[in-house]
Formats: sequence, C-alpha cells, structure tokens
Amino acid sequence: MQTVILAAGQGTRMRPLTETLPKPMLPVADRPLVAHTVEAAISAGASEIILVVGYEAQAVREYFGDRYQDVPVSYAVQEQQLGTADAVAAASDHLTGPFVVLNGDNLYDPGALEALFANAPAIGAIEVDQPQNYGVLETDGGTVTGIVEKPTEPPTNLANAGAYAFPAVAKKWLDVPESKRGEHEITDVVSRVIEETTVTVVDCQRWLDVGRPWELLEANEWKLADLSRRLDGEIAEDATIQGDVVVESGATVKSGVVIEGPALIRSGASVGPNAYIRGHTFVGQNASVGHAVEIKNSLLFPEAAVNHLSYVGDSILGAETNFGAGTTVANLRHDDKPVRMTVKGERVSTGRRKFGVVVGDGAKTGINTSLNAGVVLGTGARTKPGEVVTRDKI
Repeated sequence: MQTVILAAGQGTRMRPLTETLPKPMLPVADRPLVAHTVEAAISAGASEIILVVGYEAQAVREYFGDRYQDVPVSYAVQEQQLGTADAVAAASDHLTGPFVVLNGDNLYDPGALEALFANAPAIGAIEVDQPQNYGVLETDGGTVTGIVEKPTEPPTNLANAGAYAFPAVAKKWLDVPESKRGEHEITDVVSRVIEETTVTVVDCQRWLDVGRPWELLEANEWKLADLSRRLDGEIAEDATIQGDVVVESGATVKSGVVIEGPALIRSGASVGPNAYIRGHTFVGQNASVGHAVEIKNSLLFPEAAVNHLSYVGDSILGAETNFGAGTTVANLRHDDKPVRMTVKGERVSTGRRKFGVVVGDGAKTGINTSLNAGVVLGTGARTKPGEVVTRDKI
C-alpha cells in the first residue's frame, strides 16, 4: 500500500534545534526520527513511500534517495504549511489506490502499523489519561463514528494517533475548507470517510508525538533501549562497558571510561579518558566527551564537545556546541516540581522531574558556567567565564 509520510513542517516548538536541521531529521538513536516511521511502514507492508517535504527538504532527500530498504521513495513538496490535509493533497498526484498517511514526527509501534494496514480503512488510536488535550475518537464497538478536537467532556479516552489507512476514494476529498485554526485539517477528510464507509479503530499500544525537546529525549529513551550490544570501535583495555552499549566503528573509548547502557557512541566520536557515560545517552558523530566529564541521559549532536571536568544531565546539545571546562548543568528543581521550559515564547511544564538544558548549534560556554534546569541557549549563544545562567540566552 502506498504510504504518505508528512515531513514538511518547520518544527518551531523544537527550536533552536530545528533552526538548521528539519525536525524529521533530528537524531533518534542510530537514525533520524522520520526513518523510524519509514522503516515501520515498510515492515507493515508499504509498497511505496511518498515523503511530503518542505522546510530544509534537501536533508530528507539526501538521506532517503529514491529507494530505501528496496522500497521506492518519491517526494511531494508542500510549498506552504497550510495544514495536514494540504500536505496530503500535495502528494495526491502520486496516489493510485488505497493509501496510508503517517506523521513523520511520530513514533509508532511497528505491530500497530501492521494492524492498521491489515484493517483499512482504519485509524490508529492510543489510550491517554487526559483525552481533553487531544483529538478524541468517538466509537461504537471497534468502529470510529467521529472525531472531536480537545473536547471538554471526552466521549472516550482514545486519542487520535495520527495514523490513517484511507480507501482510494478519499483522494477526491482532500480539498477541504479551512478550519477555525486557519488550516486544512486531515481530520475533516477522516470525517468524510467515516460518513461513507466503516472505519476500524486500531490500538497503537505505544506511540509518541515528538514535538518538543523533552519528547526528543523520550524518543531516544525508547529507541536506545532497543539497541543490542555491539562494540566495533577502539576501546581501551581498562574501559568498563556495561549493558547494551553500541560503540560504532571509528569511535574511540579511552582509558578509565565507564559506560552504562543503553548508550550509543557514533562513528568518529571520542570518549575519555576517565569519563562516565550513563543511561540513554547518545554521543553523535565526531562528538567529544573528555576527561572527568559525566554525561547522563543526554543527546550530543555531531561535533559537540564537552571536554573537561563537566556534568551534563537530561539535556540536548546541538551540533558543534562547546562547553568550557567546569560547565555544570542543573537538572532538578529544589521544590521537586516538573522542570519548565520556554516553547514558542511561553513557559510550559516539561512534565519531567529531571530535565536539563537545550543548546542550539554552535553555542559555547565559558569556563565554570552553571546552567539552570530548563534554560535554553540559542544557536551561537555565548556565556562568560563563571556565569550563572538562570534565564534563556537566545
């Protein structure tokens, strides 16, 4: 079945990480975020992948090419971000029969996608504790009878997981009017399909919408835990490697290093001497973790450097960042409440008791910098030696 994967958005809630890299290409374990969706779709039976691209489209094209895992890949360009139905409409010239639509910034349970393909027409759903925050499915047994957006009195606790298997006729219903939000919504297409045919509910079991930085951490926690131990790089005899750790060929782990999995050390990266890596940590290509540095549950993008006497916990460091000696990240509030972070100008809860900092590409800290929990350093930001940063530096 043809599968349309939406990967055109700018990812503004993920800034500053998406100022130079499209959100679908952010790293999740050993591949970009959208690659997990593509591979799950192929495993479920996709006959062709149609990627809808827009912002920084070339990065997506270069990664996937015209074939991926021996499945043809084609591209449709969404010129303006006018909504999800508009994105699928951009791919309509490619569609020749029944088709699946998936969000390229969502992680899906592969088994659930198999069920979605097998039960078309179908919609993926996930049980949630606070359905009023989601688009919620109205159901009758195992059949969808409607979708209500963020209802005050939810009819069920089944949230729309952004996974749809449409009949071929749905192609002609993609031209829907603007919603109250000023967008062309895929849920309006779904409503038309529900009126015309029986639509099955598919339990997604496990699903994650990766829209904000702490969700990128969660995505890596999920996918790093799926890795199997593999030590292909150069590892010192007295280094200690525990659990499911992957050290790729071309990576170096020096004397005195301790790595507790799950963790991934990518090609060209260097760790140590005497460094400590633990729990769901990703060290990207050509990144550097130096002497007496501890990294916990964090992402270091390619060529990030934390080289001397530093602590980084529950954080995301963009490409080519450089932490000066003695830089320390706080990842816990004294009142033990969830850490808050600025998203699109608004201070919001991450929902996480432990969360550190988000650092844009090319940012640098002076020696002995202290970064408070929830701080954002923008692309190219700088701190002074000994500075205590309690507010965002954009």
